[in-house]
Amino acid sequence: MEQLISNLLGAFEQGKMSRRQLVSALATAAAAVAAPVDGTAFHATAVNHISYGVKDYARTRDFYAGLLGMKVNRDDGKQAYLTFGDSSMIVRKSTKPDASPFVDHLAFTISDWDRPVVEAELKRRGMSPNPGNDQFSFLVKDPDGYTFQICSKEMK
Repeated sequence: MEQLISNLLGAFEQGKMSRRQLVSALATAAAAVAAPVDGTAFHATAVNHISYGVKDYARTRDFYAGLLGMKVNRDDGKQAYLTFGDSSMIVRKSTKPDASPFVDHLAFTISDWDRPVVEAELKRRGMSPNPGNDQFSFLVKDPDGYTFQICSKEMK
């Protein structure tokens, strides 16, 4: 990309192209670099985490750790973070009035995280990205109104 820009600037400085042609060529080059080859906005590489509300988080924590060998990384007495491979699950007390279990949200890790680019693309698609409490993710809604999170691989 640097070589392309250098060549375009050189052609402009030598009078081989107009300012309008230079700007057009730079915009085209930038768009080509920003867009993935297959036309999708982002590429999911992993399920970052599953946020799961349950009646008794300790019982659920022990169940998944004992059955599937998930590692308990943190437990603050209200919720536990279980990890498996490159993914994790957060189990916490259900917020439903009857304490019924529910998946609060799913979070997906994407390749090539660039916060301003991700935010701009989500807004371009009519979404309202919510950064929550960190710099490595955005919470958004899918077409059915279900919350999901788009994350950087740094999101732990």
